[in-house]
Amino acid sequence: MEFPAEAFLPGPRVTLPGTPGGPLAGLTFAAKDLFDVAGHPTGGGNPDWAASHPTPARHAWAVRRLLDAGAELVGKTVTCEISLGILGFNPHEGTPPNPAAPGCLPGGSSSGSASAVAAGACDIALGTDSGGSVRVPASLCGLYGMRPTLGAVSVEGVLRQAETFDTAGWFARDAATFARAASALLNEALPEPSAAGVLVAEDAFAIADAEVREALAPALARIGGMFGGVTPIALAEPGELEVWGNQRNICQRAEAWRNFSPWIDRCNPRFGFSAARNLAFAATITPEQFAVANSVRARVVERMRALLEGGAILCIPTTPFTAPPLGLSLSELDRQSGRIGLLCSIAGMASLPQLSLPLGTAGGKPCGLSIICWRGADARLAAIALALENAR
Repeated sequence: MEFPAEAFLPGPRVTLPGTPGGPLAGLTFAAKDLFDVAGHPTGGGNPDWAASHPTPARHAWAVRRLLDAGAELVGKTVTCEISLGILGFNPHEGTPPNPAAPGCLPGGSSSGSASAVAAGACDIALGTDSGGSVRVPASLCGLYGMRPTLGAVSVEGVLRQAETFDTAGWFARDAATFARAASALLNEALPEPSAAGVLVAEDAFAIADAEVREALAPALARIGGMFGGVTPIALAEPGELEVWGNQRNICQRAEAWRNFSPWIDRCNPRFGFSAARNLAFAATITPEQFAVANSVRARVVERMRALLEGGAILCIPTTPFTAPPLGLSLSELDRQSGRIGLLCSIAGMASLPQLSLPLGTAGGKPCGLSIICWRGADARLAAIALALENAR
């Protein structure tokens, strides 16, 4: 069955006014259909989720926070099925368009939120990021997009996938709007932009296409100029980034199966092939495999702590390529998803904040440069983004 490609959910828009006079007054926002809005079903991108769960009586914390800050809710957006997707397609509700790269995938699973912001349909949009679902669409759609420190923005009232990976993030087209949303969601004023060194992960850049590396070189130079130069490093031993990516997948999928399996057992819901396959794999993960994966996670945490706890920032490509075209085969989609996972696993495994900056263009399509810092310095990343934009 064909569905129109739209950023927002089919049917009447869910709209709510913001509190008059708040710091975000005059701005609009949308919320991914994993965030509860009181009185409206949370669909989660699956036709059987809303039917088997009660309609929320309360707003998700992040929705309430933006409304209280004065922003107006203008709709709920399409998500990959129960957030199991990284390239943005949904077999039930359609694939949102990529306004920055027409005819291409938007990235996901916060695809609708990124699409709505990129199209100018709202100023800010809420998304979730477990394995890259804010960072990836931010890169492919040419937006600012943040995965915050795990727990820095409450996920109360959000359909959960994997509890040690789930974060609530947001998108904006410009750094000033992004920073205003950051202050509201992080509940703190932005500090002065600072970095005790700028580290460039050469092994992460080696994963990216040559055109992406070339497109991001001027942005690296700008950041280095702001903070006294850059230091090339290797994040890991040869081949180790692939291990990190594989073991992150095991950790995240095992947690997803633990969260979704009671619902699956009770309701036998309908799934598209990609989500069903992910869940079938998750069901086979043994406790021993999960334990090994968590030991690898501990290695990632300690490596990132050694690099970043002193105040340095780490630069990597957000995605290894620009937005892929629509209509790719399943095998090609799998290959692209796997490459993305190598880059997204770094911050995900270590519970770090990562901000994708829309500072590159390759082949006429956007690509993002990510800055990563140690836990809790989320507002500092937003301040750096704002300083870079103001310095243009």
